[in-house]
Amino acid sequence: MNNIAFVFPGQGTHYVGMGLELAKRYKEAADVYEQANEIMGFDLAKMCFEGPEEELVKTENSQPTIHTTSIAILKVVEKYGIKAGVTAGFSLGQYSALVYAGALKFEDTVKLVKTRGMLMQNAVPLGMGKMCWITGLSREQVLQIVEDSKHLGHIEPSNFNCPGQIIVAGYNAPVEYAQKLALERGAKGADFLRVSGPFHTRLLYEAGFKLREELDKIEVKNPQIQYVDNVTGKYFDPEKDDLKELLKEHVYKAVMWEDSMDSMLEAGVDTFIELGSKNVLTNLNIRCAQKHNKEVRCINVRDIETLEALLRNMEKELK
Repeated sequence: MNNIAFVFPGQGTHYVGMGLELAKRYKEAADVYEQANEIMGFDLAKMCFEGPEEELVKTENSQPTIHTTSIAILKVVEKYGIKAGVTAGFSLGQYSALVYAGALKFEDTVKLVKTRGMLMQNAVPLGMGKMCWITGLSREQVLQIVEDSKHLGHIEPSNFNCPGQIIVAGYNAPVEYAQKLALERGAKGADFLRVSGPFHTRLLYEAGFKLREELDKIEVKNPQIQYVDNVTGKYFDPEKDDLKELLKEHVYKAVMWEDSMDSMLEAGVDTFIELGSKNVLTNLNIRCAQKHNKEVRCINVRDIETLEALLRNMEKELK
Protein backbone atom coordinates (compact mmCIF):
# COMPACT_ATOMS: atom_id res chain seq x y z
CA MET A 1 0.00 0.00 0.00
CA ASN A 2 3.04 2.32 -0.24
CA ASN A 3 1.59 3.65 -3.49
CA ILE A 4 -1.49 4.93 -1.60
CA ALA A 5 -1.42 8.06 0.59
CA PHE A 6 -4.08 9.33 2.96
CA VAL A 7 -3.89 13.13 3.03
CA PHE A 8 -5.76 15.42 5.40
CA PRO A 9 -6.77 19.06 4.84
CA GLY A 10 -6.26 22.05 7.08
CA GLN A 11 -8.10 25.11 8.29
CA GLY A 12 -10.68 26.77 6.07
CA THR A 13 -12.30 23.51 4.94
CA HIS A 14 -15.14 23.63 7.47
CA TYR A 15 -18.82 24.13 6.66
CA VAL A 16 -22.05 23.66 8.57
CA GLY A 17 -23.22 20.09 8.01
CA MET A 18 -19.79 18.53 7.54
CA GLY A 19 -19.71 14.87 8.46
CA LEU A 20 -23.45 14.65 9.07
CA GLU A 21 -24.30 12.15 6.32
CA LEU A 22 -21.57 9.74 7.34
CA ALA A 23 -22.37 10.02 11.06
CA LYS A 24 -26.02 9.21 10.35
CA ARG A 25 -25.21 6.08 8.36
CA TYR A 26 -22.03 4.79 10.02
CA LYS A 27 -21.57 4.03 13.70
CA GLU A 28 -17.80 4.29 13.20
CA ALA A 29 -18.15 8.00 12.34
CA ALA A 30 -20.81 8.70 14.98
CA ASP A 31 -18.55 7.17 17.64
CA VAL A 32 -15.72 9.58 16.77
CA TYR A 33 -18.02 12.58 17.22
CA GLU A 34 -19.35 11.17 20.48
CA GLN A 35 -15.82 10.68 21.77
CA ALA A 36 -14.94 14.25 20.80
CA ASN A 37 -18.04 15.53 22.65
CA GLU A 38 -16.94 13.77 25.83
CA ILE A 39 -13.35 14.96 25.59
CA MET A 40 -14.19 18.58 24.80
CA GLY A 41 -17.07 18.90 27.24
CA PHE A 42 -19.46 20.46 24.72
CA ASP A 43 -21.51 19.26 21.74
CA LEU A 44 -18.82 19.43 19.06
CA ALA A 45 -20.90 17.20 16.78
CA LYS A 46 -23.81 19.64 16.88
CA MET A 47 -21.44 22.47 15.98
CA CYS A 48 -20.27 20.49 12.93
CA PHE A 49 -23.75 19.43 11.87
CA GLU A 50 -25.82 22.52 12.73
CA GLY A 51 -23.43 25.42 13.37
CA PRO A 52 -23.93 28.29 13.88
CA GLU A 53 -21.46 29.40 11.24
CA GLU A 54 -20.18 32.30 13.37
CA GLU A 55 -19.04 29.82 16.04
CA LEU A 56 -17.72 27.18 13.65
CA VAL A 57 -15.53 29.70 11.84
CA LYS A 58 -13.58 30.66 14.98
CA THR A 59 -10.07 29.22 14.81
CA GLU A 60 -10.38 27.60 18.24
CA ASN A 61 -13.49 25.75 17.01
CA SER A 62 -12.69 25.16 13.36
CA GLN A 63 -9.47 23.29 14.17
CA PRO A 64 -10.98 20.59 16.45
CA THR A 65 -14.12 20.24 14.30
CA ILE A 66 -12.15 19.79 11.06
CA HIS A 67 -9.79 17.35 12.78
CA THR A 68 -12.67 15.34 14.26
CA THR A 69 -14.45 15.20 10.90
CA SER A 70 -11.31 13.94 9.16
CA ILE A 71 -10.88 11.15 11.70
CA ALA A 72 -14.58 10.24 11.44
CA ILE A 73 -14.19 9.91 7.64
CA LEU A 74 -11.00 7.89 8.14
CA LYS A 75 -12.82 5.36 10.35
CA VAL A 76 -15.49 4.83 7.68
CA VAL A 77 -12.89 4.34 4.94
CA GLU A 78 -10.97 1.88 7.13
CA LYS A 79 -14.20 -0.09 7.64
CA TYR A 80 -13.98 -1.07 3.96
CA GLY A 81 -10.42 -2.30 4.30
CA ILE A 82 -8.77 0.60 2.49
CA LYS A 83 -5.32 1.33 3.89
CA ALA A 84 -2.47 3.65 3.02
CA GLY A 85 1.24 3.14 3.48
CA VAL A 86 1.95 6.87 3.38
CA THR A 87 0.25 9.81 5.06
CA ALA A 88 0.55 13.59 5.14
CA GLY A 89 -1.54 16.55 6.23
CA PHE A 90 -1.77 20.19 5.28
CA SER A 91 -0.97 22.29 8.38
CA LEU A 92 -3.73 21.32 10.85
CA GLY A 93 -4.16 18.15 8.80
CA GLN A 94 -0.80 16.93 10.08
CA TYR A 95 -2.49 16.03 13.36
CA SER A 96 -5.02 13.82 11.57
CA ALA A 97 -2.20 12.22 9.58
CA LEU A 98 -0.25 11.55 12.77
CA VAL A 99 -3.28 9.94 14.40
CA TYR A 100 -3.54 7.61 11.41
CA ALA A 101 0.21 6.95 11.61
CA GLY A 102 -0.05 5.97 15.29
CA ALA A 103 2.18 8.81 16.48
CA LEU A 104 -0.57 10.69 18.34
CA LYS A 105 -3.81 9.63 20.03
CA PHE A 106 -7.08 11.16 18.89
CA GLU A 107 -8.14 11.84 22.48
CA ASP A 108 -5.01 13.97 22.97
CA THR A 109 -5.13 15.81 19.67
CA VAL A 110 -8.71 17.10 19.86
CA LYS A 111 -7.87 19.32 22.82
CA LEU A 112 -4.40 20.04 21.48
CA VAL A 113 -5.59 21.47 18.17
CA LYS A 114 -8.09 23.70 19.97
CA THR A 115 -5.20 25.08 22.03
CA ARG A 116 -3.13 25.39 18.86
CA GLY A 117 -5.90 27.43 17.28
CA MET A 118 -6.11 29.77 20.26
CA LEU A 119 -2.34 30.25 20.35
CA MET A 120 -2.23 31.04 16.64
CA GLN A 121 -5.23 33.37 16.92
CA ASN A 122 -3.74 35.34 19.81
CA ALA A 123 -0.18 35.58 18.49
CA VAL A 124 -0.79 38.77 16.49
CA PRO A 125 -3.39 41.39 17.46
CA LEU A 126 -6.52 41.10 15.34
CA GLY A 127 -6.40 43.32 12.27
CA MET A 128 -2.61 43.73 12.18
CA GLY A 129 -1.73 40.88 9.83
CA LYS A 130 -2.83 39.48 6.47
CA MET A 131 -2.30 36.58 4.09
CA CYS A 132 -2.42 36.93 0.31
CA TRP A 133 -2.58 34.19 -2.34
CA ILE A 134 -0.68 34.69 -5.57
CA THR A 135 -1.21 32.56 -8.66
CA GLY A 136 0.58 32.38 -11.98
CA LEU A 137 4.08 33.36 -10.84
CA SER A 138 7.12 31.16 -10.17
CA ARG A 139 8.55 30.57 -6.73
CA GLU A 140 11.51 32.79 -7.63
CA GLN A 141 9.24 35.64 -8.71
CA VAL A 142 7.21 35.51 -5.51
CA LEU A 143 10.35 35.40 -3.35
CA GLN A 144 11.55 38.54 -5.14
CA ILE A 145 8.22 40.26 -4.49
CA VAL A 146 8.60 39.41 -0.80
CA GLU A 147 12.10 40.91 -0.78
CA ASP A 148 10.83 44.05 -2.52
CA SER A 149 8.07 44.49 0.10
CA LYS A 150 10.13 44.04 3.27
CA HIS A 151 10.89 47.74 3.61
CA LEU A 152 7.29 48.19 4.84
CA GLY A 153 7.50 45.56 7.57
CA HIS A 154 7.64 41.83 8.12
CA ILE A 155 6.48 39.61 5.25
CA GLU A 156 7.42 36.10 4.14
CA PRO A 157 6.07 33.20 2.06
CA SER A 158 3.77 31.11 4.26
CA ASN A 159 2.40 28.41 1.93
CA PHE A 160 3.87 26.70 -1.11
CA ASN A 161 0.68 24.98 -2.23
CA CYS A 162 1.35 23.80 -5.76
CA PRO A 163 3.12 25.03 -8.90
CA GLY A 164 2.03 28.61 -9.47
CA GLN A 165 0.15 29.03 -6.19
CA ILE A 166 1.96 30.59 -3.23
CA ILE A 167 0.69 32.50 -0.20
CA VAL A 168 2.59 35.34 1.46
CA ALA A 169 1.82 36.69 4.91
CA GLY A 170 2.89 39.31 7.41
CA TYR A 171 1.89 42.75 8.59
CA ASN A 172 -0.78 44.57 6.61
CA ALA A 173 1.31 47.19 4.76
CA PRO A 174 3.92 44.87 3.19
CA VAL A 175 1.31 42.24 2.26
CA GLU A 176 -0.90 44.84 0.60
CA TYR A 177 2.15 46.15 -1.29
CA ALA A 178 3.10 42.60 -2.33
CA GLN A 179 -0.39 42.06 -3.71
CA LYS A 180 -0.05 45.14 -5.94
CA LEU A 181 3.44 44.11 -7.07
CA ALA A 182 2.24 40.62 -7.95
CA LEU A 183 -0.50 41.95 -10.21
CA GLU A 184 1.88 44.46 -11.79
CA ARG A 185 4.37 41.66 -12.50
CA GLY A 186 1.91 39.43 -14.30
CA ALA A 187 0.24 37.30 -11.67
CA LYS A 188 -2.97 35.63 -12.83
CA GLY A 189 -4.52 36.54 -9.51
CA ALA A 190 -3.62 37.95 -6.11
CA ASP A 191 -6.05 38.55 -3.28
CA PHE A 192 -6.36 38.36 0.48
CA LEU A 193 -7.46 35.29 2.40
CA ARG A 194 -10.39 35.55 4.77
CA VAL A 195 -8.32 34.62 7.82
CA SER A 196 -7.67 36.37 11.10
CA GLY A 197 -3.89 36.44 11.14
CA PRO A 198 -0.55 35.95 9.33
CA PHE A 199 -0.26 32.21 10.02
CA HIS A 200 2.92 30.21 9.36
CA THR A 201 5.23 33.19 9.74
CA ARG A 202 7.86 34.24 12.27
CA LEU A 203 5.23 36.50 13.82
CA LEU A 204 3.90 33.32 15.47
CA TYR A 205 7.30 32.33 16.87
CA GLU A 206 6.22 32.61 20.49
CA ALA A 207 3.05 30.60 19.79
CA GLY A 208 5.22 27.74 18.54
CA PHE A 209 7.10 27.55 21.81
CA LYS A 210 3.87 27.63 23.80
CA LEU A 211 2.56 24.76 21.68
CA ARG A 212 5.74 22.81 22.41
CA GLU A 213 4.90 23.07 26.12
CA GLU A 214 1.53 21.44 25.38
CA LEU A 215 3.15 18.74 23.24
CA ASP A 216 5.42 17.86 26.15
CA LYS A 217 2.32 16.95 28.19
CA ILE A 218 1.16 14.19 25.85
CA GLU A 219 2.59 10.98 24.43
CA VAL A 220 4.20 11.48 21.05
CA LYS A 221 5.63 8.45 19.24
CA ASN A 222 7.45 8.11 15.96
CA PRO A 223 5.03 7.42 13.07
CA GLN A 224 4.38 3.72 12.48
CA ILE A 225 3.95 4.23 8.72
CA GLN A 226 5.65 6.60 6.29
CA TYR A 227 4.79 10.19 7.16
CA VAL A 228 5.64 13.29 5.11
CA ASP A 229 6.23 16.45 7.11
CA ASN A 230 5.12 20.00 6.19
CA VAL A 231 8.20 21.80 7.51
CA THR A 232 10.75 19.79 5.52
CA GLY A 233 8.50 18.61 2.68
CA LYS A 234 10.21 15.23 3.06
CA TYR A 235 9.57 11.81 4.54
CA PHE A 236 10.00 11.80 8.33
CA ASP A 237 13.29 10.21 9.38
CA PRO A 238 13.15 8.92 12.99
CA GLU A 239 16.94 8.84 13.10
CA LYS A 240 17.34 12.57 12.66
CA ASP A 241 13.89 14.21 12.98
CA ASP A 242 12.20 15.27 16.23
CA LEU A 243 8.43 15.20 15.74
CA LYS A 244 7.61 17.56 18.61
CA GLU A 245 10.16 20.04 17.34
CA LEU A 246 8.75 19.89 13.80
CA LEU A 247 5.19 20.46 15.06
CA LYS A 248 6.44 23.43 17.09
CA GLU A 249 8.31 24.92 14.13
CA HIS A 250 5.37 24.41 11.81
CA VAL A 251 3.38 27.10 13.61
CA TYR A 252 5.85 29.74 12.40
CA LYS A 253 7.32 28.14 9.28
CA ALA A 254 5.84 27.79 5.82
CA VAL A 255 3.60 24.94 4.69
CA MET A 256 5.71 23.08 2.13
CA TRP A 257 2.85 21.20 0.47
CA GLU A 258 4.23 21.26 -3.07
CA ASP A 259 7.51 19.86 -1.76
CA SER A 260 5.63 17.21 0.24
CA MET A 261 3.80 16.15 -2.91
CA ASP A 262 7.09 16.10 -4.84
CA SER A 263 8.51 13.70 -2.23
CA MET A 264 5.53 11.35 -2.45
CA LEU A 265 5.34 11.41 -6.24
CA GLU A 266 9.06 10.72 -6.54
CA ALA A 267 8.67 7.78 -4.14
CA GLY A 268 6.02 6.20 -6.38
CA VAL A 269 2.78 7.24 -4.68
CA ASP A 270 0.09 7.27 -7.36
CA THR A 271 -3.13 7.37 -5.32
CA PHE A 272 -3.95 10.30 -3.04
CA ILE A 273 -7.10 9.96 -0.94
CA GLU A 274 -8.10 13.18 0.78
CA LEU A 275 -10.13 12.56 3.92
CA GLY A 276 -11.78 15.85 4.77
CA SER A 277 -14.82 18.02 4.41
CA LYS A 278 -13.77 19.70 1.13
CA ASN A 279 -11.62 18.79 -1.87
CA VAL A 280 -9.03 21.57 -1.55
CA LEU A 281 -6.02 19.23 -1.42
CA THR A 282 -7.33 17.07 -4.25
CA ASN A 283 -7.19 20.06 -6.60
CA LEU A 284 -3.69 21.01 -5.44
CA ASN A 285 -2.49 17.42 -5.77
CA ILE A 286 -3.65 17.20 -9.38
CA ARG A 287 -1.61 20.29 -10.24
CA CYS A 288 1.46 18.91 -8.44
CA ALA A 289 1.17 15.64 -10.38
CA GLN A 290 0.92 17.54 -13.67
CA LYS A 291 4.32 19.08 -12.96
CA HIS A 292 5.76 15.56 -12.86
CA ASN A 293 3.75 14.42 -15.90
CA LYS A 294 2.43 11.53 -13.86
CA GLU A 295 -0.92 9.78 -14.07
CA VAL A 296 -2.32 9.63 -10.54
CA ARG A 297 -5.64 9.14 -8.78
CA CYS A 298 -6.67 12.06 -6.59
CA ILE A 299 -9.87 11.36 -4.66
CA ASN A 300 -11.72 13.24 -1.92
CA VAL A 301 -14.07 11.59 0.59
CA ARG A 302 -16.42 13.89 2.46
CA ASP A 303 -19.96 12.41 2.24
CA ILE A 304 -21.91 9.35 1.06
CA GLU A 305 -21.64 10.22 -2.64
CA THR A 306 -17.87 10.68 -2.57
CA LEU A 307 -17.43 7.57 -0.38
CA GLU A 308 -19.29 5.49 -2.95
CA ALA A 309 -17.15 7.00 -5.71
CA LEU A 310 -14.01 5.97 -3.78
CA LEU A 311 -15.28 2.40 -3.37
CA ARG A 312 -15.96 2.14 -7.11
CA ASN A 313 -12.53 3.58 -7.88
CA MET A 314 -10.79 1.15 -5.51
CA GLU A 315 -12.80 -1.89 -6.61
CA LYS A 316 -9.77 -3.79 -7.90
CA GLU A 317 -7.75 -3.24 -4.71
CA LEU A 318 -10.66 -4.38 -2.53
CA LYS A 319 -11.16 -7.75 -4.29
